[in-house]
Amino acid sequence: MFARAFTGLSSRVALGLGIGASIGAAATIDTVVRSDSTRAQVEETLKVVKSIQADLGISDAAKPDAPKYSADDNYVKWQPEHTSLTRKYCTKGVYRKYYDVTTPQGFTFDQVIAPAIDLPMADGVHIGCVAGDAESYATFADFFDPLIEEYHTYPADRLHTTDLDYSKLRIPDFDPKYVLSTRIRAGRSVKGMPLPPAANRAARRETESLITTALGSLEGELSGKYYALLGMSKEDNDRLIDDHFLYENPDAWTIVSGFGRDWPDGRGIFHNDSKTFLVWINEEDHMRIISMEKGADVVRVFRRFADACNAVEASLKANGAGYAHTERLGYITTCPTNLGTGMRASVHASLPLLGKVPGFKDYAQSMGLQIRGRGGEKDMSYTGVFDVSNRFRLGYSEVQLVQMMLDGLEKLIQLEQKLERGETVTLK
Repeated sequence: MFARAFTGLSSRVALGLGIGASIGAAATIDTVVRSDSTRAQVEETLKVVKSIQADLGISDAAKPDAPKYSADDNYVKWQPEHTSLTRKYCTKGVYRKYYDVTTPQGFTFDQVIAPAIDLPMADGVHIGCVAGDAESYATFADFFDPLIEEYHTYPADRLHTTDLDYSKLRIPDFDPKYVLSTRIRAGRSVKGMPLPPAANRAARRETESLITTALGSLEGELSGKYYALLGMSKEDNDRLIDDHFLYENPDAWTIVSGFGRDWPDGRGIFHNDSKTFLVWINEEDHMRIISMEKGADVVRVFRRFADACNAVEASLKANGAGYAHTERLGYITTCPTNLGTGMRASVHASLPLLGKVPGFKDYAQSMGLQIRGRGGEKDMSYTGVFDVSNRFRLGYSEVQLVQMMLDGLEKLIQLEQKLERGETVTLK
């Protein structure tokens, strides 16, 4: 058939034919005619091409355009196991409004809500959505605004405050018997760059380059070395994860949310010599800036954290970038739960008696605290040591949240001491 079809083609006509028969695509024809070609030669070539298309059943007439599905056709069929806030606020009306809308970075509304659909019962999908860029929160405001208001108890007309002045903190005199270690970390995003769920390989590498250049300019206690995950040995990777220095490898949540693609390309960890200052690069957020050390010196940990945040931002700005930030939402992050400060200020606290009292976690929550197992949110074992951190992110400054954590921790330790003395403690 092909021998017949190409008989008589002029040697002075270059014909490029691309056929996507396996996916039902129409052929793409590029005909390049030299300057001395005649109209008759061109017409003859096109006739031959159409003959080939007809033989293969891929002519334009044989393949009508695929139907364009409506928003109602494509709307999610929510099931009882879909219990996230995304289900609540992704109404049919909201979906209709944003069905064909994309952000400047090309992020779609279906990408925003994908985690809620694909992982309805998984840990971490109470929210069930992600942003692909800073503009996502404005582009899809009718979806994000009420969701953020409910989760953070933060109305749409409120403005967020940033305050890293650690001199304002009131530090209780903690017994090191109860406070084993202190850690403060926060997510930060590079202004103008797509967030990890929307970033392709090139954008992810550019973000990595911007951040590592900024980190390379740090001096004194903050100076250190960057370790790219690409090429890192499995032994080193596992060791860093086990030591809680490095984020875990992709799971279903990271893949469905879009920020686990192309792993480990463009990812890595920076840390100083003493491993008290770390930066995760291109995990869920562009950066997770971490300050930590053994013991209860919260001021020193917070000062290091604040100095690092300010120094990295200054270096980014010197290279024409900076942090993604708005007056209303504070620091922009991939997950709406981390907007605002993006910060978790936590301690590992030894509370073996109090931890067994009914209502322990609810009582802590009433003081603005979150209680997790020693190994983090997925640790269900009981060791008597708990990760105690601020519950809120948005609507409070960094100083306010650290102080809230300290005040609540002081009360928890006092209750533990009462139990040690044999007194009864009832939590309400």
